[in-house]
Amino acid sequence: MIEKWNYDKLGDVCDTSAGGTPLKSNKEYYEGGTVPWIRSGEVNNRNICESEIKITEAGLKNSSAKLFPPDTVVVAMYGATAGQVGILDIECATNQAVCGILPNEKFIPEFLYYFFLGFKEKLISQAVGNAQPNISQTKIRNIQIPIPPLEEQQQIVAILDDAFAAIEQAQANIEKNIDNAKELFQSKLNEIFSQTGEDWEEKVWDDVLEIRSGRNQKQVLNSEGKYPILGSAGKVMGYADDFICEEYTTIVGRKGTINNPMLIKEKFWNVDTAFGLHAKDGLNKLYLFYFCRSFDFEKMDRGSGRPSLVKSDLLKIKMPVPSLENQQKIIKQLETLHDEITSAQELYKKKLTNLEDLKQSLLEQAFAGKLTHKDMPA
Repeated sequence: MIEKWNYDKLGDVCDTSAGGTPLKSNKEYYEGGTVPWIRSGEVNNRNICESEIKITEAGLKNSSAKLFPPDTVVVAMYGATAGQVGILDIECATNQAVCGILPNEKFIPEFLYYFFLGFKEKLISQAVGNAQPNISQTKIRNIQIPIPPLEEQQQIVAILDDAFAAIEQAQANIEKNIDNAKELFQSKLNEIFSQTGEDWEEKVWDDVLEIRSGRNQKQVLNSEGKYPILGSAGKVMGYADDFICEEYTTIVGRKGTINNPMLIKEKFWNVDTAFGLHAKDGLNKLYLFYFCRSFDFEKMDRGSGRPSLVKSDLLKIKMPVPSLENQQKIIKQLETLHDEITSAQELYKKKLTNLEDLKQSLLEQAFAGKLTHKDMPA
């Protein structure tokens, strides 16, 4: 604790409250509503100025929901966004999974925002529940919080605002670089598979590959099985005693995820939402995979709701097929580029992690009383 700062339990220096949910079955509480009403999943921005759902005055009056004024600091208490914090820019109601810390003369809301941003991991560690963390309002009220003079709070907020803005711009630049790397590889794929050469021949899939439809896994399911059971997204759904597809088979989704082909390097059993593409003699398995990466399967979607592909349609796909020797040259070229891009992406991701660590470090310094303008990195 910082000797020059006073500390107290949050609940002793701030009024807090949770919201409520009007009865969902009563349309009178929702239809034509004008009162903004946020749920815990919407506490995902610093400044909250709108809600996905609006309730009516009747819904507000006949439930435990209540209006919080602007500058209320809200903390999500349940679910995937538990521990997230934001500041209301508008008068707004919330559900019971959001704790509102009402504005008062002791704190500026941005100071509380940054405090809870830095306290998030500790707060989540105190939550109950595994899959869906649940933070009680009591735990929030029992947090020991520093109470610096308002002038010092303003200085801390100004420093963190400047630092976070610079970090977030750097993160945006890095994420753009990652997207550019992906686009570069996709552009190269498109370029290769749109070209022709003397030994290139256009062939239909029915002539150069076999599509192995997936089957129900119940008959082969075994927790100690040797072969993974895979769906359209490549997720392991269990293990099997038998397999349908050999090593280096490309999976294309039949239902659901239809435009994300994956190369599976081991034998596997595919369920009925996934097709396994088995290359015949004369077609390199990796060449087939890279062609699939260049192909837009969404244009073959037959689903009315859920994306869906039809085997007979896929067998009519035309693809350029050069000699096996040239297929191998193309594969080598693409794998070299892929390795270079992957290395660059890993470096970018490491930089993103470092920037997130820097944010946390700055928050720790701020609430240890060590953050002043002279302490900021150039």
